[in-house]
Amino acid sequence: MASFLRTLTAARRVLNATAVINSSSVSPLRSSPIRAGSASLYTSMSNGDSGTIPIDLSDEESKRRLFNRLLYRSKQRGYLELDLVLGRWVEEHIHSMDENGIKALVNVLDLENPDLWKWLTGQEQPPDAVCQNPVFCELRDKIVNNLNSHATPETRALLGQPWVRGWDDIKKNPGAPIVGNQ
Repeated sequence: MASFLRTLTAARRVLNATAVINSSSVSPLRSSPIRAGSASLYTSMSNGDSGTIPIDLSDEESKRRLFNRLLYRSKQRGYLELDLVLGRWVEEHIHSMDENGIKALVNVLDLENPDLWKWLTGQEQPPDAVCQNPVFCELRDKIVNNLNSHATPETRALLGQPWVRGWDDIKKNPGAPIVGNQ
């Protein structure tokens, strides 16, 4: 652990020295210092908002960069179900979005994976602020329609209930448990 902290400290010195040398090209971002146990060296915050992407639709190059960044964030979340559903939806709709739509998309992308998946699939009721997001509403409608058209009700949990069933849910004998794979 001590060698890891020494390595992080050395990396911080190198980055600070590089930032001083290239100070004319550095944008005015605040950086948080390195903390023990932190995965990244710096967390950038623009205008006090952590985790938000600056939206610049002024020219084609900035649009392309923004769209690529949002596509990457939607396809590489680390939660396979969301990667597939969210990534495909963003790929189909991002080029027709205006600035407000992109802001709504960024707000959806800032949500935590487990909560977002439960809200989109109807396992839990989302907060009112999330329900009012137009991107979230379109995504949820698409997912619910897909579930209704491709999955039988016996294979899914009821709305508002978590998905806890196992692979052998439907038991043939009368005394078997209703849920789980015991």
